[in-house]
This record gives sequence, C-alpha cells and structure tokens, in this order.
Amino acid sequence: MLKIGITGGIGSGKTVVCRLFALLGVPVYDADTRAKWVMNHDPLLRADLTAAFGPDTYTAEGLNRTYLAQVAFNDPAKLARLNSLVHPRVGHDFASWAAARQHAGHAYVLKEAALLYESGSWQQLDRIITVYAPQDIRQRRVLHRDPHRSAQDVLNIIGKQLSEEEKLRRADYVVRNDDAQLVLPQVLALHDALQQLAATAAEIPTAPSTR
Repeated sequence: MLKIGITGGIGSGKTVVCRLFALLGVPVYDADTRAKWVMNHDPLLRADLTAAFGPDTYTAEGLNRTYLAQVAFNDPAKLARLNSLVHPRVGHDFASWAAARQHAGHAYVLKEAALLYESGSWQQLDRIITVYAPQDIRQRRVLHRDPHRSAQDVLNIIGKQLSEEEKLRRADYVVRNDDAQLVLPQVLALHDALQQLAATAAEIPTAPSTR
C-alpha cells in the first residue's frame, strides 16, 4: 500500500482536493485534526508537554490550547520544542492508522498536512502531491473563509510555511487549484495513476532525500 502525502499553502484548497479523493474511497488522514486528538489522548505526549510547559498545559477538560499558544507561539525556541514533541507522536499515530488501512486492502492512503516538509513527516511517505494556487488567490480565499483574520495575519502564516516554489520543486504530482483549471479531472487522473502505481510496483522507494 502506498502512503501519499498531500500538502499546500494556506488557502490552496488541499482540504477540498482531499474530499474528492475521499469520495473515491481513498482513506485520508488529516494530520492537523489528529494532532489535536493525539495531544489530548496520548499519555506519553501529555507527560512530555506537561514537563516542558508546566502543569497549566492541561486542565480537567483537556489540553489548554489558549495557555499553550500564549507560551509557545510567540517564542521560536519554545515553538520548536513543542513541534519536536508533537510531530513524532503524530507520526506514530499515522503509522498505526496506515497499517490498519493496509490490512483493509486499500491501494493507497493520503496524509494531509500543511507542514508536511517542515515537520519531517514526508520521510514516512512514498509520493507527495502539492496543491498549488497563486498567493493572491490563496489570500483572497482565506480572508473570505476566515473573516476574523486580517491580511497581515494571512501573510504571517504564509511566511512561516515552506514557499510554494519549494513545494512545487519537491512534489511528485501537482494539482493546480488556481481557478483556471478544473480540479476534479486532475484528481481522477491522479487517482488512476496512483492505483496503477500501487498495482505494478513490487517495492516503492521512500521519498528522495533531496526533498
């Protein structure tokens, strides 16, 4: 079974693309959503986060996201520490999730992650899809979707993500969601290609180290 990563900058539309794959019966692992679950339910991670950021990291209701954001998100060193604790546990969760889908006979699965390269999780994957849209379109989409964000907020998020040019350079496949090309035909063609690849490849190498 192939493990395929899918990424793209904020507003690129990767979630929409993943929904199309899901309609085709492809299991999709949403790394951002699962990270929240893992931070609340993984006892090892809970212990590590509490040790790193203090007893206020968790309340009786679960993860104290407001506190953790205040402590870590404006301090690069603490944010790096947070990521170094969370990303490996999410990787472990994905491996368990993927193994269950392999036993179910799926040809391939998708791992959706905005920070696929930044987190290092691309190293678990066989191929990478990048969903691309120009920055002006992505900004417009995010401002329409998230009216609580300012234009500067969006630029700040973009500035913390790997550049679109670098994502395109590292990608094995690109889905262009630029309002000039239809997305569905691209997804259908890619679905066929990945099924054929899974059926014919006896052994798929891991993603090249140049990524």
